[in-house]
Amino acid sequence: MRRISRITVAGAATASLALALSACGGTSTSSSSSESKGDKGLAIAYDVGGKGDQSFNDAAYAGLEQAKKEFGYETADVEPTEGETDADKEQRLASLAKQGYNPVIGVGYAYAAAVKGAAEKFPDTTFGIVDDATIEAKNVADLVFSEEQASYLAGVAAAKSTKTKTVGFVGGVDIPLIHKFQAGFEQGVKDTDAKVKVIPQYLTQTAEEGGFSSPDKGKSAAEGQIEKKADVIYAAAGLSGQGVIEAAAANKVWAIGVDSDQYQQEALAKYKDSILTSAMKDVAKAVYNLAKSVEDGKPATGIVKGDLKTGEVSLSNSNPKFADDAELQEAIETAKEKIISGEIKVKSS
Repeated sequence: MRRISRITVAGAATASLALALSACGGTSTSSSSSESKGDKGLAIAYDVGGKGDQSFNDAAYAGLEQAKKEFGYETADVEPTEGETDADKEQRLASLAKQGYNPVIGVGYAYAAAVKGAAEKFPDTTFGIVDDATIEAKNVADLVFSEEQASYLAGVAAAKSTKTKTVGFVGGVDIPLIHKFQAGFEQGVKDTDAKVKVIPQYLTQTAEEGGFSSPDKGKSAAEGQIEKKADVIYAAAGLSGQGVIEAAAANKVWAIGVDSDQYQQEALAKYKDSILTSAMKDVAKAVYNLAKSVEDGKPATGIVKGDLKTGEVSLSNSNPKFADDAELQEAIETAKEKIISGEIKVKSS
């Protein structure tokens, strides 16, 4: 039964929906039927790019939708605003907690300071943060992933698929989190074929400059890499990755998606035949799991990590050309088994 206990325990992650908040950006509210009796559950606050990015934020929303459907309660999802401060973010999270939402999740490392502050003010509410492991609090779950492991497999796929012996990596913002994607990808490429060249490029130095939210920047970067003969490009750039995929499709080369299975994304349907695979991390599962832990009266706290072994990072198999390539699949499965066993240790920087 919900709300049996607010004590902190250990666990996992949660998902997204809609609300109306004062200040702090666009929001939407969604309430389930009267059966919820006004009970409020999971609320999420989006990272830059917001809902509709076909990637990171939309994955969190999927988790929220699952929780809403299963637990029959009111949920909320809130958009970020341009140029907002940590104080704005904290006010957003605190407002959700004050309204009775539990758990409350900040989607993205940029919420670290805000989650820390809001959690101190509302000790009986469970907070979660995706992609940050720095917060140590009795009521906070740090939902993180071994992105470098899925990226290694993406590197294997790229090295096996390139005909020009040149592949590209496009990172949204030059930060440690995205360095994990690059490090794993480059290691996977080189371990598979040392003759393959990797061209790395970052779109911006800070998120505020639009590295995760500018498809035009992604498209331009990909076009530059294609001019240098890259015929497989892996993008870890949020919404900007759509531009990479568009450029790949226009130039008849492969793109590798990120976070969600981008081959299945409706907004990218006209480009899907150019999406070889996607290096996925199951943000939806993490978000849902945190919501479930609260629902069960045993809220998860501390570092909750998803990796290849838990199944929370993986490569998608939606593209038949990728799934039906027996040699490629064998190489990926071998690499996966070696990572899980510890025979291959994937670098994270």
